[in-house]
Amino acid sequence: MAVQKLPEITPPELDDDSLQFYYDSHPTEEDLMGDSYPQFNLIFYLVSVLRWFYQKQDWLIAANLSIYQTGYYKEPPVEPDVAFFNGVVLTEEETANLKSWKMKLGKSRPAPTVVFEISSDKTWKNDLGHKIIRYQQLGVKEYFAYDPNSPQYWPDKPVRLKGWRYEGEQIIELTADKKGWLWSEELESWLKPDRKFLRLYDQNRQLRLTEGEAGQLQADQEQTKAVQEQRRADQEQAKALEEQNAKMKAWAKLRELGIDPEKL
Repeated sequence: MAVQKLPEITPPELDDDSLQFYYDSHPTEEDLMGDSYPQFNLIFYLVSVLRWFYQKQDWLIAANLSIYQTGYYKEPPVEPDVAFFNGVVLTEEETANLKSWKMKLGKSRPAPTVVFEISSDKTWKNDLGHKIIRYQQLGVKEYFAYDPNSPQYWPDKPVRLKGWRYEGEQIIELTADKKGWLWSEELESWLKPDRKFLRLYDQNRQLRLTEGEAGQLQADQEQTKAVQEQRRADQEQAKALEEQNAKMKAWAKLRELGIDPEKL
């Protein structure tokens, strides 16, 4: 599928601050479509999982970020539902002022490493068609498309998850395992279709968590530990009470026999 290349007319001396892109201040076609509830819910979830997993590296993970590939000021951007930039670290000021991602301009502006598209009734045909090639041209390494809708919009039901890896000029469609999971080499994660959600698992198939889920898990573990410690304390107290009662009964028996247990 051929995609028309945009003219590159920006002089090299221009930078991000001196060039205003048209779609930084005007809505794109995808902006006007908006996100359905299943899309929004899943986008938020994926961003939350990836941000918590990569919190130490502090790499860039963004939702619906406009990405420009050339210096043409009216270039229609691509806007992945979720974009993961491996190795890109921004300062707090840069993050606060980030309106779009201009690859041709500025410094250290690579293509996203991995992108996700969450299909809707208006986007699924492009997700499974034009965007496969568009992301190759952009320089993305892996692209995943997912249909969380019920009923599904994709025609090849019950498949909900598809993925592609780009190696040079090659577009390699990823093959799912027997359970329908796909392995992401770049994210070092298994991707598991789960109806309205797309779950990420580590190599040992342990679920990757959001910050909220990790916090809840820790709270649950601490509560379980506290309950176990209280149970152990109650058992020790009950045992001590039982031993004390047994001792008192034995002393009472001795007294009945005329023996003073204090003198034994």
